[in-house]
Amino acid sequence: MLETPDTITDTVVEAYQRDGAVCLRGIFRDWVEKLTAGIARNMAEPGPYAAENLQEGETGRFFDDYCNWTRIPEFRDFIENSEAAQIAAGLMRSPTVQVFHDHVLVKEPGTAKPTPWHQDAPYYFVDGDQTLSFWIPVDPVTDASLRIVAGSHLWDKPVLPTRWLAEDNFYPNPEDYLPVPNPDQDRDAYRVLEWPLEPGDAVAFHYRALHGARGNLADRRRRAFSVRFLGADTRYAERPGRTSPPFPGHGMQPGDKLREDWFPVVWSESA
Repeated sequence: MLETPDTITDTVVEAYQRDGAVCLRGIFRDWVEKLTAGIARNMAEPGPYAAENLQEGETGRFFDDYCNWTRIPEFRDFIENSEAAQIAAGLMRSPTVQVFHDHVLVKEPGTAKPTPWHQDAPYYFVDGDQTLSFWIPVDPVTDASLRIVAGSHLWDKPVLPTRWLAEDNFYPNPEDYLPVPNPDQDRDAYRVLEWPLEPGDAVAFHYRALHGARGNLADRRRRAFSVRFLGADTRYAERPGRTSPPFPGHGMQPGDKLREDWFPVVWSESA
């Protein structure tokens, strides 16, 4: 029997399994100060994958960076010492949890550019039903909140991945994928989950859940820390194009469990 914090009830777990996403109020409130410091460190000392996601003439700033938790102590502390991995285990119904990577996303005030609708799974070199990301804002968020299409993690085909900046397809054989939907144009066809969030709230969502976010036209920053976890059934999978993150030189073969020296187990039911 998995032991999870009291807030992760059977009803919450069932909602995650059914919808592919749940909102957890105040679950990481005690970590906001530390995560804020980590985001500031990450922006001051960007890693090799840092990106600015605006084209010439677009207003504001949309910064993101990932795979920094091993060099940013605030992120490492959260991943190794918060209840995040244990909560993920309960929601995924997994006896073990590995860390995949971290991700920082910052939209400065006046950034009109939305985060495009996408699924994370087609960008990643992992397959499995037991996957979970936390999206944790350190600022109050209203219109620029994460938006998720309920049940999209159960669709028969994945959504075609695109480049965020160029907004073009970079995978061959697009017929193997669903075209990128626009839930805002066909509102009757999709149930979009969206929550105003306070610092320390979290949205937990599946790698295959279709999600996006509006631009940040508010007068305050929208900074969010995300961490991706893997459950026991997750395996390495080859993709037809470059994965994001790429993790070069990993040496894994299709069907392998992800190597624990790169993707350590951070929670185990048997520990």
